[in-house]
Amino acid sequence: MNYPFLPYHTRLVMNRFLYLLPLLFFLACDDEEPGGGPNTVNFDRAAMLESWADGAIIPAYTTLEASSETLATAASDFNANPDATSLESLRQAYREAYVDYQAAAPFIIGKAEEIRYLEQLSIYPSDVAQIEENATTGTHNLDLPSAVDEQGFPALDYLLYGISEEELLNGSNAAAYRNYLIVLATRIHTLTGQVLTDWTDNGFREQFISNSGNSATASVDRMVNDFIFYYEKHLRAGKVGIPAGVFSNAPLPDNAEAPYSGDFAKTLFTASFTNVRNFFNGRFGGGIGLIDYLDALEVERDGELLSGVINDQFTQIEQQLANVGDDFRNQVIDDNTEMLRLYDELQKAVILLKVDMLQALNINVDFVDADGD
Repeated sequence: MNYPFLPYHTRLVMNRFLYLLPLLFFLACDDEEPGGGPNTVNFDRAAMLESWADGAIIPAYTTLEASSETLATAASDFNANPDATSLESLRQAYREAYVDYQAAAPFIIGKAEEIRYLEQLSIYPSDVAQIEENATTGTHNLDLPSAVDEQGFPALDYLLYGISEEELLNGSNAAAYRNYLIVLATRIHTLTGQVLTDWTDNGFREQFISNSGNSATASVDRMVNDFIFYYEKHLRAGKVGIPAGVFSNAPLPDNAEAPYSGDFAKTLFTASFTNVRNFFNGRFGGGIGLIDYLDALEVERDGELLSGVINDQFTQIEQQLANVGDDFRNQVIDDNTEMLRLYDELQKAVILLKVDMLQALNINVDFVDADGD
C-alpha cells in the first residue's frame, strides 16, 4: 500500500503496521490467552446479583430487623420492670442482635451507605465519658458524624456490662441509664428497618440487580469492593489488627470489640468470618458466590484454581482462630502472639482477594488503601 504524500520512513512504518493487523486481531480474539478478563466468559452477573439480594442481603437485614425489635422491646421491659431477670433478658437480646448484625455489616450499599449504617451501629472503642453524659443529661444528637462512638452495639456493651448490675437497678443514675438503653436499642431497630424497607419496598432490590454491567458504578464492582473493604478494614484490622497493635507502637487491648462483656469478642469474630466465607462460596439460599464467577473464568494461581487457594487460606484462618481465647482483650494482654498470628493469616487472604481476585474480575479498588495492603 502506498501513501505518496507521506515521507518514505513514515510509509514504511505504516505498511508494516497494516501487515501486522490480522495477527494482532487474531491474538486479541484468542480466548485461550491468559488475562482475558471476565468479558471472555458468558457469566450471568444479573443472576448472581439476584442471588446476593434474595439469598444473602435481604435475609440478613430481615433477621436483624426482627432481633433488633426484640432488643428494643427488652430495653423497654427492663425500664418498666428493672430486676435481674429483665436485665438478663436484655443482655441476651443484645448478644443475639449483635451476632445477627455480623451478617448484614458487609452490605453497606444503597440506604445503608446513605445513612452511614455501619458507623452508627458498630464503631469502637466507645466514648465512655460521652455516653455517661448523654445518659445522665438526657441531651444528645446521635445523627452527628461525631456521635458514632456514643451509640450502637458497642455503647450497649458498656451500659450492659461496664456498669454494675446494682447501679443499673438501684444506682442514682439507674433511670437515666435505662432510658438511654431504650434510645440506643430503638435506634438500632429504626435504622435497620430503614435499610430493609429500601431493599424490599422502595425498589432498591430491582435497581441493584438491573445494574449488572462491568464498571466502577455497577453493582458487582461496588459490592465486591464493599465486601473486601469490610474484610480488610473491619474483620482483619478492627477486630484483630488494631487491638493487637499491628498499626501502633504497642498493643491496644481496650480497643478490642465488646471489651466489657468479656467472652463475646470471639463469638462476634466467628460470626463475621463465617458470613464472609459463606458469601464468597455462595452458601446461602440459591447461592451464586464469587467462587462461581472465578471458576467460570478458570482463574488459577500457581497452577491451582484461585477459588481453592482462597478457601485453603480461609481454613488456615479457622485453624489459627482455635488458638485464640473468647475474650480478645485478655488475649492481647496475656498472649498477643496468637492474635498477631491470626492477623497474619487474615492478611494473606487480603492479597488473594484484593489483588488476585480483583484483577481476575477486572474490578478496580474504589477505596483508599491507607495501610499499603
